[in-house]
Amino acid sequence: MLAVGLLIVAGAGSVWYNRSKPAVVEAARFRSAAVDRGTITQTVTATGTINPVALINIGSQVSGTVSELKADFNDHVKKGQVLLKLDPTIFNAVIAQSEAQQASARANLRLAQATFQRNQTLVAQSFMSSLALDQSRREVEVAQANLQLAQAQLARAQADLNNSVIRSPIDGVIIKRTVDLGQTVAASFTTPTLFQIARDLTKMQIDTSVSEADVGALKEGQQARFVVDAYPDKEFEARMRQFRLAANVVQNVVTYNVVLDVDNTDELLKPGMTAQVRLLVGNRQQVLRIPTAALRFRLSDEEIEKQKQKSKASASASASASAAASASASAQVPLPEDDAAFRSKSELARTFKIYVLDANNQPLAKDIRIGLSNFRFTEVLGGDLKQGDKVITRALGEKPEEL
Repeated sequence: MLAVGLLIVAGAGSVWYNRSKPAVVEAARFRSAAVDRGTITQTVTATGTINPVALINIGSQVSGTVSELKADFNDHVKKGQVLLKLDPTIFNAVIAQSEAQQASARANLRLAQATFQRNQTLVAQSFMSSLALDQSRREVEVAQANLQLAQAQLARAQADLNNSVIRSPIDGVIIKRTVDLGQTVAASFTTPTLFQIARDLTKMQIDTSVSEADVGALKEGQQARFVVDAYPDKEFEARMRQFRLAANVVQNVVTYNVVLDVDNTDELLKPGMTAQVRLLVGNRQQVLRIPTAALRFRLSDEEIEKQKQKSKASASASASASAAASASASAQVPLPEDDAAFRSKSELARTFKIYVLDANNQPLAKDIRIGLSNFRFTEVLGGDLKQGDKVITRALGEKPEEL
């Protein structure tokens, strides 16, 4: 009995010593960041081209040789101003021919009318049959039709002569010229483009292509910022004007055209420049946030195996720890009504698993729901996470991800 009593006293002392001994905190093996509150701005990035709001292609309806060129690149022109003239020799000849045909048709009409009147008198005196009178009436109608045809041909020839003088349809700036003095313009099959005129270079637009994954957050009137290679240190402002419904599919990638308005009062922006656009789709202030890198962190196979071994060792140390571990394991078994297949797709898409450091610098998994997100921070909407917790972003010695 004395020996048993000594063993009991020795065991109790050992338990008391182990409990009173301070816990050993391992050195941190992970890079972490504290959960804080701040502002999160979500943007949609796109690449586009700067174009004038109104761009008019000036062509020619008739063929000919350029005899006069009265406009050049970057010229400011007014509505109705002459841009070029084609050689009018052929057009004048066609007009003269049409006038001659018109005079001939008018003479034939006078003759047919005189013959018809004479035949009417002869029919009244019974010197001619009614059939001859009908033929005379037909000749008058044919002569009238020939005169109308000659007049139409003369009007067309006059229109061709007028179209040989190319005029500006609007007030604007010539940004492109594709014709030179003495060049032959052929308008037989397609209308050739001679000039491109921009209505107003102080008002520009950006035509961008946005991925189908980002169009759900776009709305008309949203603000945007963009930069161009010509001014790398200057950021310009824009505003979304139109979302076009026609989809562009290139190698199974679907994009949509989004048009943004740009104020170009100082005329720094030129047509054709490439713009890197950021559309502001969300902005929230003083929200609980974590680094976005924490969403991409996953434990390595070695760390998972190490955690399993530690859990087994702690389970065999004491019955209470084993009971707690078994209770925790049973709590993690999903219930039948908690099947992920019956959850909404949006709920699963916005639920992520992250890892935080406990008091012993060991990773502890937690599930959270996220809101707005950008390449730096992500908003936390729900989950067992509070301000000041340390979330793991990467393992020490691991090369950080490049943005």
